[in-house]
This record gives sequence, structure tokens and C-alpha cells, in this order.
Amino acid sequence: MVDSQAWLTIVGIGEDGWDGLTAPARAAIEAADSVMGAPRHLSLLSKAGLAERIVWPMPFADGVPLLLERRGERVVMLASGDPFWFGAGSVVTRHLEPGEWVAYPAPSTLSLAAARLGWPVETIYSVGLHARPVETLRPHLAPGQRILALMRDGASVAGLAAWLAEQGFGDSALTVLEALGGPRERVRACTAEALDWTDIAHPVAVAIEPAGAGRVLPCASGLDDDWFAHDGQITKRPVRALALSALAPRPGELLWDIGTGSGSVAIEWLLSDPTTRAIGFERDPDRLARAAHNAAQLGLNRLELVEGDAVAELAERPHPDAVFVGGGLSRPLVEALRTLPTCRLVAHAVTLETEALLAECHARYGGELLRIELARARPLGTKRGWKASYPIVQWRVAW
Repeated sequence: MVDSQAWLTIVGIGEDGWDGLTAPARAAIEAADSVMGAPRHLSLLSKAGLAERIVWPMPFADGVPLLLERRGERVVMLASGDPFWFGAGSVVTRHLEPGEWVAYPAPSTLSLAAARLGWPVETIYSVGLHARPVETLRPHLAPGQRILALMRDGASVAGLAAWLAEQGFGDSALTVLEALGGPRERVRACTAEALDWTDIAHPVAVAIEPAGAGRVLPCASGLDDDWFAHDGQITKRPVRALALSALAPRPGELLWDIGTGSGSVAIEWLLSDPTTRAIGFERDPDRLARAAHNAAQLGLNRLELVEGDAVAELAERPHPDAVFVGGGLSRPLVEALRTLPTCRLVAHAVTLETEALLAECHARYGGELLRIELARARPLGTKRGWKASYPIVQWRVAW
């Protein structure tokens, strides 16, 4: 039931404008004191209603205070299609109390695109790239996948096609769907490397079917080391896989990666689920920049990086669910981590001094102590032999 006390009505509007609105949405517009929306949305109303029309400013966040100033009036906010699917609805309602608004969504561009293509919506990776980098798509580039991306404009579509070609996916089939549901609707198809259109109209979505010789990002933990730029200080692939298994990431959890180096552990933590978060602490500014680059290349904007001494910085950060210390564990750091109310800690040691500290901590606090010894086959004269790496001791504990 619609709450009669709601002062704000959020109306999703499509390219078919007034004719495509439901009766309740039309009634709200006709009864409104004011209607706020982007110029394109306001133009879709034609001359419907007598309310004051207010252009929503850019950037979008600047319009929220203007809207809230009208609390108590009868206000309609216009948004594209479904306001709560990559739309503006949730940006506004986070500032409101339940009962202050009602919403009348319309079919979203993504839904219309799926209908044109005959793609089952539940099988598609959908994403809004208005304010996100194209690298967001990197983990999803694999043959057989289907991607629907909302784009900002025609130039961003061209940029997407060029990036796909750079990644080795120039053979990907692209379907560019413009102004769906209205008189300007147009649907065109080509490959990423062949796209050269300069007349792509807004609003626009792109359907992507990845193809080509591009490298596919594996789903399992323990990515090859060459996925990451590094200076040699990196938790190597087999050890990283064991570390991620011990850390056991779960949806929505936060990791502290102390001494993040290349960021490889934090990045693989983030790849495990789209709701995970991570903070990487690193003293070396060059390594910090390298970790930021690695995260960006894999489309991960959820990695927060902190330069400085970890012990000094920890108190200022939200409490983690898990902590990884790849090297350099110290007694002050252990004592600082022990003040956390709950935590899963995984720490690695290579040096005898740090190994001794882990043995002491294991005896005092419990957990599991694991010694990891790895050897790789290497040429030995005309034959082959085993070349051992430094053994690594892993301490895993939870409190």
C-alpha cells in the first residue's frame, strides 16, 4: 500500500515519456508542487502537469540538498527507468526515513536490452559504467559470458571498444543499444576492434560477448605472479593460495593487509566476492603506487591504501574481520592486533627471528602453526633437479 504521508515520489521514466508512465505516476506529477530531474527527463514530460520544474544540477550529489529543502512539499523526482537498478533512487533514499517516499519504476535500459537480445536477465553480468572505469569488467572477460554495461555517452562506448581490443578481446561481439523504448531507438552490432561509429546517442547500453585471445582471469585463489607488477617482494602464487585459504574470505568482510607490497593478497581477497573490502598498509610509497596500479588493472576500486607505519595507523581504521601480515611481524604489532575485539589473523615468517616470534605467539595464544617448504624443478647440468625456496612459517589464529 502506498504511504499517504510520503512527500517525495520517485518516478522512473523511459524514452516513451508521459505515454509510458503508469496512472499513479501520472497522478503524482499532476498533483506535485515541483518536479526535479535532468533536462532530458524533464523534456520527456512535454507539457504534462503544472508543477514547477527544477533542473537537477551536476554533479548529481549537489541536487540532494536542494531536494531535501523541499521536504514537506509534494515533490516528484524523475529518474531513468528503474531508479533502484544502477539508478539514482538509493542515493536519495539513504537520506530519508521509511515512509517519506514512494516509487514508481519503469522498465530499465538493462531490462529492455535483455528483451531485445533475448538474454535471460539472471544469467547476465550487469554494470553501470557512468562513473566506473572500464577495468571493472576485467574479471568478467571470458568466452561464453554475457555482459550488459550502461555507458555515459558515445565517446565512452568507443573507449570501451578500444580497451577490449587492448586486452586481447577485439573479436568480442558488441551490440550497441541506443534510446531503447522510444522513437529514437536504434540497435547496431559489430566487433570491438571494428567499432568506429561517431553518432552513438544517449542513453546507451552495450551488450558484450567476450571473444579473442585475451587472458582470462581465473576464479581460484593463487593467480600467477605475472598478473601483478612487483619488485620481487610478493607473496608467491602457491603461498598466496595457502594464505587466502587460511584467511577464508566471506561476503562483506574487511581485510587488513599489513605490508601489502604489490597488493596481491588484498587483491585476491577482493576478487573472492564483490562485497568484500580491503585496506593495504605499506611504508614504501613506490610499492603503494604499484599496489594501486595492480588493483586498477583488475578493476578493483575497493582497495584502500594507507602509507605509513601500520601500528600507528591501525587505530584510525574500521575494525577488520581478517588480518594478513606477509612479513615483518613484530611484538608491538601483535599487541596492537590483540586489542581488536574479534579477528582472524594469518601471519607469515621467513626469517629465524620472526619464526621465533610466531612460535612464541602460538604457544601463548594458540592457533595453528604450519611450515611450508616448496621446491621447483630447475636445470641441473644436462638434467633437472629441485631448487628449494626459503621455508615459510604460517601462524593462523582467531579470537
